Amino acid sequence: MTVPAIYGPEEFVADIDVSRETLHRLKLYSSALTKWQKAKNLVANSTIDDQWRRHFLDSAQLFPLIRQYHPATSLKLLDIGSGAGFPGLVLAIMGLGQAIMVESNGRKCIFMNHVIRETNAPATVINDRVELVDHPTVDIITSRACAKIEQLLAWSAPFVGPQTEIWLLKGLTAEEELTRAAASWNMITEQFDSRSSDEGVILRLSDIKRR
Repeated sequence: MTVPAIYGPEEFVADIDVSRETLHRLKLYSSALTKWQKAKNLVANSTIDDQWRRHFLDSAQLFPLIRQYHPATSLKLLDIGSGAGFPGLVLAIMGLGQAIMVESNGRKCIFMNHVIRETNAPATVINDRVELVDHPTVDIITSRACAKIEQLLAWSAPFVGPQTEIWLLKGLTAEEELTRAAASWNMITEQFDSRSSDEGVILRLSDIKRR
């Protein structure tokens, strides 16, 4: 994978096919992130100058992968540990479906609600710990840089139905985490290369059942 040294909206739209309207909404999101970061510390400061690669591409790359399995369906998505909205809010803006963003940090929830208003994204924010959230099963569960796979499966269990898939953006420890999780969970696992990082991996977990 080769990603340009300078990566902005133009490079993003060359990698991810989005409409002008969607790109405009993502630019509003990016502008808000840059502005709010100075006071709210929403993401690592070291990533702000490279946010279109580190956050927007990293999140958006899930969209075409998920659409391979669900080509024409408006999905119900639950995003665990949403932080500043990655990846769930990006996917909602791109049109994947209705997203529920679960985040315990109040200032990050305020930011996400601001972005939802600015972009008219089909998303809602729950300011709480995921283990305290009462919600029916969903189609897709996503998470990025939140917890190890075994913990994420435990948190996800109340929202997992027979057809639910979990999509995770993980790093170098993915294989080790999967091995540990397999001691307690049966599931089908698929892996995809990350388009935003040579060290990243995307995991699709399906047919999930506790042992």
